[in-house]
Formats: sequence, structure tokens, C-alpha cells
Amino acid sequence: MPHPPLLDHLRWRYATKHFDSTKTIPAETWKILEESLILTPSSYGLQPWKFLVITDAELKAKLLPHTWGQKQVVDCSHFVVFASKTTIDHEYIDDNFKRTEEVRGVPAEKMKGYRDMIVKNLVHDARAGDIEEWASRQSYIALGQFMLACALLHVDACPMEGFVPAEYDKILGLTARGLTATVCCAVGYRNDSDKYATAPKVRFPTEKLVEYL
Repeated sequence: MPHPPLLDHLRWRYATKHFDSTKTIPAETWKILEESLILTPSSYGLQPWKFLVITDAELKAKLLPHTWGQKQVVDCSHFVVFASKTTIDHEYIDDNFKRTEEVRGVPAEKMKGYRDMIVKNLVHDARAGDIEEWASRQSYIALGQFMLACALLHVDACPMEGFVPAEYDKILGLTARGLTATVCCAVGYRNDSDKYATAPKVRFPTEKLVEYL
């Protein structure tokens, strides 16, 4: 059966408030969603993130009190924490260039100028002191792509900023790894009782939001 047009998928999706805790995303569907995360574009292609996929019920329960009591975290099938890097060093940048050499076959010496420019920008210049904020913006790109992929596969999703990052970092052991929790996304399948599933979307008119110059 052909998929509906893109806008139909986007009109179908909403920030799911109530998940059906008895339903789990099939493994083959999840692999596609996982790959959509990996394929996310990022500044310089550095991928300054880690995607923590939580399915363990006990771990979800530990996070619940630090998620403003929002039940999505425990009722969803997969709970994804988008963790951003807090620092970028020479070693991380070099790892990226080694991977580029491995995948594309481009000798490292041919990329030295580009590599040195990135090091100057992210390690030595003013941006070096603001890596966490820069990396968090990259994580939101990943969130957007992930939510679109979910909509295309008719998997429900709820992006969540209502949580305490410091507590997440503690529970998930992120600080010692040079990471911090930036945003989360609960995914699974909507509960039939969720009244928001059929509520009309509230958006400003196009002319208020889109301006052609």
C-alpha cells in the first residue's frame, strides 16, 4: 500500500501524551529509526552527541521523578535521551578524520587544512568555551530528523524538555563521559484514550510565519 503524502504524515503526528504501555516498537522498525539518528547531519560532520535508548523499566522508573512526573517516560516503548558533548578536543576531531579516511579513502594529509581550521574554531577560539551550547543545537537537529522519521513510519513520539538534566546526568553517568542530557523523546504507540490524538493542530496562519523576500 503506498504511503500517504508527507503532509498527511505530519498532520497525523502530535506530541503524544498517553502511550499504550502494552505495545512495543518492532525490532525491524526500530532499526530504521536508529539509522535515522545515525544519518543526522551535524556541523563539520562531528556528531557531538550520544543517543541513549532506554527500554529497561527500572531505569525508566528512576528517571520518572526527574521528568516532572510525566508518564510518557515509563509508558513508551523506547525512551531516547539526546546527550550532547560538553567539550571537544583534538582526539575527538582526529577520530572523526580517521573515520573519514576509512570510509572515503581520503588521505589524512589532504584534509589537514580543514582539520586545523576545525581545531582552531572549536578547541582554541572563543567557541571552545561554549561547546555545550553548540553541541546542544546539533542534538536538536537529530531530534527533528528522528521525529520526522517516526511520523513517516507512524510511530508516535513526544519530545520532552521537562526534565532535570543534572539528575539525568547523575543517573545515566554522563558527566564523567563528557556528556550532558539535552532533550528527550518518548516513542511508541498512542493510547486510544489520548484525547490529543484527534485534537486539531493549533498553528498560526502561514502568512504570519512565512515571509518571502
